[in-house]
Amino acid sequence: MKVRIERIGSVFMLMLFVSTMIFGCSDSNDDSVDPQIENGIDDDINDNINDDDVDDGSSIVDEDEAALLFMLEEEKLARDTYKFLNEYWGMVQFENIMQSEQSHMDAVETLLNAYDIEYEILGEGVFENEDLQAWYDKFVEDGVVDEVAALTVGATIEDLDIVDLKEQIEATSNTDIAEVFSSLQCGSRNHLRSFVQSIENLGDTYTPQFLTQEEFDAILEGSHEQCN
Repeated sequence: MKVRIERIGSVFMLMLFVSTMIFGCSDSNDDSVDPQIENGIDDDINDNINDDDVDDGSSIVDEDEAALLFMLEEEKLARDTYKFLNEYWGMVQFENIMQSEQSHMDAVETLLNAYDIEYEILGEGVFENEDLQAWYDKFVEDGVVDEVAALTVGATIEDLDIVDLKEQIEATSNTDIAEVFSSLQCGSRNHLRSFVQSIENLGDTYTPQFLTQEEFDAILEGSHEQCN
C-alpha cells in the first residue's frame, strides 16, 4: 500500500496541538503529592514521522498491522490502569503519566489511520487481546493494596512495554513504525525511572520482571531522555 506523508502530516499537526494543550493544563505544581515523578507528557512523540515521502511510499505487511493493533491496546492498558489507580489513590504520578500514555495511543493511531488499518478502541478496562485483559484485571487488583503496590504496577507496565516494543522494533522493516515505536520506548524508559524512584522514596525496591537485570540497571543509570 502506498502512503504519502501528507496524510500523516495533517493528523500529526492536530495531535501536536492537542498534546500541547494537555501539557499546558497538567504541568502543575499545586498538587502536594510526591513531586519526584515528572510530568510524563511526551510532547514530541511524533517528531519521528519524517517530513519527506516515506521511501516513495511505504508498504506494510500483516505482521506490521498486527504489531500496531497490539501496541495500541498495550498503550491503552497503561492508560486505563493509570486512570484507575489515579482515581483510587489520587496520586499526581498516575494523572501525568496517564496523559502521556494517551499521547502514545495517539501516535499509534496516526500510523493506523495513515495505513488505512481498521481498528476499534474498546471501553475503559476492556481489551480484545486476552493476555492484555488478564494483565489489566491483575493490575487493578494488585494496585489497591497500598501505594508501593500501585507504583510497582506502574513500573511493571513500563517494564513490559519496553520489552514488547523492542521485539516489535526488531521484527519490522517499516521505518515509520520502528521510529515511532522507538519514541514510545524512550517515553517508557522515562516512566520506569520515575516509578522506580518513587518506590525507592517509600523505602522499597523494584525487581525487573521482563527486562534483564543488566538492561534494567542501564536504564536506571541513565538520565531523563528527550524522546524526539
